Amino acid sequence: MATVLSVSGSPSASSRTNRLLRHLDQRLLAHGHHVVPLDVRTIPPEALLGADFRHPAILEVTELFARADGVVVGSPVYKAAYSGVLKALLDLLPQYALRGKTVLPLATGGSTAHVLAIDYALRPVLNSMGASHIVQGWFTLDQDITVHDDGSLGVAPAADEALTRVIDHFSAALGRDPLLAAAGCSP
Repeated sequence: MATVLSVSGSPSASSRTNRLLRHLDQRLLAHGHHVVPLDVRTIPPEALLGADFRHPAILEVTELFARADGVVVGSPVYKAAYSGVLKALLDLLPQYALRGKTVLPLATGGSTAHVLAIDYALRPVLNSMGASHIVQGWFTLDQDITVHDDGSLGVAPAADEALTRVIDHFSAALGRDPLLAAAGCSP
């Protein structure tokens, strides 16, 4: 069982990105992984915006990254790039905070015009932080994510199928997936 840090870079508690990540966390749990959710927006603003490397919250987050075998990084796309709160956090982590980690980049946005934000904005930063393997990321349109009145999440069938494949691939890349091993899939 791998430990996966699931990082939501959304500045909003009710965002589609955040809800989608928590939905995908359930699939990783079903694969037998231990998932640790991290909502960047909950880190004290004075630590993030003041670049306080010694703030207890930043030290705690740094330790979460150190203990993780894999990291899922999700962000809404604004102005063709990932969110500012995610950028602030990544800037405060040690240069090689992702060394030896398998990483899955995910993004959400209102238009397919932003689909390349994963490869041209987020992936280079994750790579520079020493990730050993960055699996194929995925961009999900906002219109494919529905929050129902009861708070549950609905994902359009085609998007849900694609996300299932992406999560399963990430899980297999972690190399410790008993469900995929039983099905004859290898990492």
